[in-house]
Amino acid sequence: MPGHPLDHPALASLTGPHARFAERRGRLLRYPPDVSPWLALPDAPDAADWADAAALAGPGGSVALAGYRVPPPEDWEITFSADGVQLVGTDVETAPDEEAVRLGPADVPEILDLVERTQPGPFLARTIEMGTYLGIRREGALVAMAGERLHPPGWTEISAVCTDPAFRGQGLAARLVLAVADTVRARGERPFLHAAASNTNAIRLYETLGFRLRRTTRFLGARVPAGESRGVEAGAGTG
Repeated sequence: MPGHPLDHPALASLTGPHARFAERRGRLLRYPPDVSPWLALPDAPDAADWADAAALAGPGGSVALAGYRVPPPEDWEITFSADGVQLVGTDVETAPDEEAVRLGPADVPEILDLVERTQPGPFLARTIEMGTYLGIRREGALVAMAGERLHPPGWTEISAVCTDPAFRGQGLAARLVLAVADTVRARGERPFLHAAASNTNAIRLYETLGFRLRRTTRFLGARVPAGESRGVEAGAGTG
């Protein structure tokens, strides 16, 4: 694959360490909708690629793109658009955390509740399968978490960093980021992060931990027209 793996991290993940998740149609790849919303497009998508995207999502379905600045067809509805930053942690001093516990499928209902209250970004029913997720509990309740999402070759994205509002200001997010980064380093890989450019508090925290800006990026969501069918056959393009 030409270029740096972090230039199109969803594509690099789905053609690399996360190939087991890949659903393909034409030149497009995506994660199963209950794992992650990100769609991987070619660098210069043409009309056939957008037709394949519509086929994957289905009429009225949505797609999410990271790192692409090419707009979707005019009849698609833009559901969100935000500037973002990509930070790399090549020099971060990682550390395990004795209080952090490994989260698994049985914890998903509690994770989804915490995500709903804190809005750290997409976390779905099977997102837990993308990598290691660590949490901190107080009196049995999950109050903070962080984990691994996109996995380009040699890199792992740290994501879903969130803390219950009642427990903020205690450094839990910072501890969990460093603990997840420690598991990434233990595999001989390097951690990276995405954040909305407007989330200056999170960016400041990550920079304090040693993460450095690699590039600016853009996050885009779009919805397929409700009447769009493109002659999709059930199950087409999955693998």
